[in-house]
Amino acid sequence: MVDVLATPQHAKADGAIRTLTAVSVAHWLSHFHIFTLPMLLPFLKQQLGVGYIELGFALTVFGLVSALTQAPIGYLADHIGARKVLLAGLCLGGLSLILLGLNLSYNSLILCAALLGLANSVYHPADYAILSTHMDEARMGRAFSVHTFAGFLGGAVAPAIIAGLVATIGGLGALMVAGALGPIVALLMVAMSLPDASKADRHAGGAAAQKQNIITPAIIMLTIFFMLLGLSNAGISNFGVVALMSGYGVPFATANMALTAFLGASAIGVLAGGFLADRTQRHGQVAAACFAINAGLILVIAIFTLPPVLLTALMTSAGFLSGLIAPSRDMLVRDAAPPGAAGRAFGIVSTGFNFSGILAPLLFGWIMDQHMPHWVFGASVAFMLLTVLLALVTDRKPRTAAAAPDARQLDQG
Repeated sequence: MVDVLATPQHAKADGAIRTLTAVSVAHWLSHFHIFTLPMLLPFLKQQLGVGYIELGFALTVFGLVSALTQAPIGYLADHIGARKVLLAGLCLGGLSLILLGLNLSYNSLILCAALLGLANSVYHPADYAILSTHMDEARMGRAFSVHTFAGFLGGAVAPAIIAGLVATIGGLGALMVAGALGPIVALLMVAMSLPDASKADRHAGGAAAQKQNIITPAIIMLTIFFMLLGLSNAGISNFGVVALMSGYGVPFATANMALTAFLGASAIGVLAGGFLADRTQRHGQVAAACFAINAGLILVIAIFTLPPVLLTALMTSAGFLSGLIAPSRDMLVRDAAPPGAAGRAFGIVSTGFNFSGILAPLLFGWIMDQHMPHWVFGASVAFMLLTVLLALVTDRKPRTAAAAPDARQLDQG
């Protein structure tokens, strides 16, 4: 009798774990695909006979398409179903790389970058819509943290995997193998019975929820918040090594070690942040506190030339705090989204990251061209302080029980 009574609860828990695993694998692949073309730039330059400006344009096309389509894809996920959108994105991203491998030309590269950007736009709105519907409220922060960590991991292993593929089967083979992962993961999603989000949300929020305005002041502020987050991290991640070398006389090995510590600690911080997000209801205050401390740490790096051990320690602490706020960041968006509109909300605010990806290389590249490497860290501090202010402004009281119906609990299937 005990086993019979325990079965429904176990089934719910198993369904939630299966859903989180499936969505996290998809997010892992999305970040792996983001790094596929950049890791193949030397091969593409040699094969196509073009310069880095032409190759950089392809990456710009990727970023622009992803930025412009993320919000519309969020609307699509809420209306036709996040599951369909996610499966389509997996297949589209994979097929775009396969087609480039089969027909390598510059025009094909631009087309591939555009299709890959469109495929990339599905993950945040679709993933978060599914997680928001089917995960246990009490563990939502941890679910978001695992999802984010999976993306970090996909980007971290991409260089080694792509390098290994190029060394063994060549650049064209690397493109096709990386592309084949898309349909394979899509089939895995089907085999794991990945649930949808739209039906449960429609039942929970009703038809009126689908028609309400999603462009609220909170969503607008969160979009800016995401852009500032991206800008504050991009300077350190992309230009930190060259800034430390040229402005502070830090050896390459030491600067690279400090950046590696920053990125590695960020991934660990994401996992820890999930537990923190589940134990607080004031996610904006968590984000503000972490970034206020972060601003102080980076300001010390900006002002002083530090010994290697202290530099690495400060970069590690800053990276951990940067990752720690990620689940709280996602909970802010979820709290701001009306019922049935998680896909649209995450689609809109995630464009902030896309725009920061477009603006950051121009801004920090200009700073380095002006021979002001200290301002790589100084500008990051300024963006962090603005992020602190916006985090406090966008902090909202959590939804009431009436606004968070049982349909948003564990997966029933």
